[in-house]
Formats: sequence, structure tokens, C-alpha cells
Amino acid sequence: MSSDGASAPIRLELGLDTFGDVTEGPDGEPLPYPQVIRNVIDQAVLADELGLAFFGVGEHHREDFAVTAPEVVLAAIASRTTNIHLGTAVTVLSSDDPIRVYERFATLDAVSNGRAEVILGRGSFTESFPLFGFDLAQYEELFSEKLDLFAALRSEGPITWQGNLRPPLVDQEVFPKTAAGSVKTWIGVGGSPESVIRAARYGIPLMLAIIGGPPAQFAPFADLYRQALQQLGQPALPVGVHSPGHVADTDEQAREELWPHWAVQRERIGRERGWPPPTRQEFEVAAGPEGAVYVGSPQTVADKIVRNTRILGLDRFDLKFSNGTLPHDKLMRSIELYGTKVAPLVHAALEA
Repeated sequence: MSSDGASAPIRLELGLDTFGDVTEGPDGEPLPYPQVIRNVIDQAVLADELGLAFFGVGEHHREDFAVTAPEVVLAAIASRTTNIHLGTAVTVLSSDDPIRVYERFATLDAVSNGRAEVILGRGSFTESFPLFGFDLAQYEELFSEKLDLFAALRSEGPITWQGNLRPPLVDQEVFPKTAAGSVKTWIGVGGSPESVIRAARYGIPLMLAIIGGPPAQFAPFADLYRQALQQLGQPALPVGVHSPGHVADTDEQAREELWPHWAVQRERIGRERGWPPPTRQEFEVAAGPEGAVYVGSPQTVADKIVRNTRILGLDRFDLKFSNGTLPHDKLMRSIELYGTKVAPLVHAALEA
């Protein structure tokens, strides 16, 4: 609140996320993995030119995604950009080594001149566990212990730490050190109260992954996080949201462009998880005012971002602009509209 009792304007950071989905080429066939990765770099360069705040690259280890080593892609992006912050969406910490993760992001921070961020999570896919030799029966224990170690590493001082799944560390130094004294870190949460409280306990900003259902139903988690921070004696910290979407010149165009690719991806994942086939009605609900998919004209998408920013009290919104096989040229146009049209509309509405 301002001194006269009026609500202070919100300055929302607007970012983009991609999982490096394998997209269709002009002939309708899947593009080769190397071309998809080069296209992701071009997408990030455009986002930087448009003045967006963040570009995140996901990590998957399956045939429908091209990016398995996001830090390498982000380093390439860093060499071609100037201002945009660069991070993951998310780093699957459970199947990685926290020390190596910290070293890689501290290195990215140096390469990018202080623009590195890491979003830690358990991931919505589990293919990395058998690939790297981890037991899915330890799903929760792996994340809990590795997050505890990563949180200790953020001090960038000598580490003395002990857990159950790896040998202890005694006065161990980790390099390189960052200029700011720590890598900017978020914890990605899908909607578990325990995960929200854990983020508050470690004093790490919260990133809510809202990929289904009404975004308003996540308001209790944002409130719980802020209450927990206060009760734990932590300072106020940012809350962000990651959600899928697509921007085109009109609502009809955006929905018609996105629907077939959304449906194919949703059906593929659904077969693996026992979901029924997607329907157009389901898509329309998700794309509607109360849904979790931000699809439409710049005004429609901006209105939805503004509404949910106010409901959730957001500090950052990241649009997952890649959606299955949706082609690269459509993604570039979506980024262009997001940066040139959606962002000014959102900022104007929130600062009014």
C-alpha cells in the first residue's frame, strides 16, 4: 500500500519458457533436433531484443523434446543476448547432482554477466530417473535431500553438510563463486502445500506451475507461502507463475493454430498416464477466462495475465510459448506479439 492508502502499482516481470519441443517444418514433418535447438536460440534472441525479462529452457530426456542439456543452450543464448535473464524451466534436481548444478549455473552466471537463474523442481516427467540410475521409489527423498544441499551451496562459503544418499561434505568449497554471492534460485511447485512451505523455509522464491484448472484456485498456495515466510522470519520474496499459451493477431487465429498441436501433445502424454483423449470442449475451457491456457489476441492474453496477477499477487509471469509441434514461425510471431503488444498492455493496466 502507498502512504495515502491506495494500492501500489505492480511491476510485473514478463518472461517466456520453452521445453524445446520438436516442431513441424514447412512440410509437416518433425524438424531435426539440431535445427530445433538452433531455433530455440533464435527465439531467445528475439525475446531479448523485445525487452522481455526472462527466457527459460526446460529439461527433458525423451523423443518429443530436443533439449537435454539446457545450460549449454543457455550459454549459447548468453553469447547472443545482452539483458534478458536466462534459466531453466525446470532443472530436475532429483536426478542430478546439486554441486554440479550449482557449478554449471555459477558458470552461466559468469558467461551472461550476472543473468543466470535456476528453477529447481521434481519435473512432471520421470524418464531421467532410470536414465541416470535413480530409484523412483526414492522420488520424494531424492528431491528433499538434494534441495537441502543446494540451499546450503547458495551461501558460496565452505560447506559442511550430511545427508543419507551421498557421503558427507566437510568444509568443502565449490567453484566458481558468483559476483552477486549466489545464483538466483526459484523452487517450482505444482500445487503441494508441503512444497510451498519448504520453499519458504529455505527462503527461496516460489514459481507455481499452473498448467491445468482455474489459476484462481492457486491463490491459497500463494497466500500460504507469504504467511509461511512471515512466520519463519524470512523477508518477502517473489512469487511467479509458469503457464502455457499462444498469441496471434486474433482470438480465433490463436485457437485454431494452437488446437491441433495442443491436442496431439495432450493425447501423447495422456496415453502414458491413462488420461482420456482430449476434446475440443476441454481445450476451449482451458483457453477460456477461467482456464490455465493463455491463448488469444494480445488483448485477450494481456487481460488474463492482469486478472491472475492481481488474484495471485504475482511478481513474474512466464508464458510457456512452445506447444508440441507448433511450428517455429508461429512461435516467433507469438513471441513478437507477446513482447510488442501483450507486455505494454499488461504494464499499463497494472500501473494504472
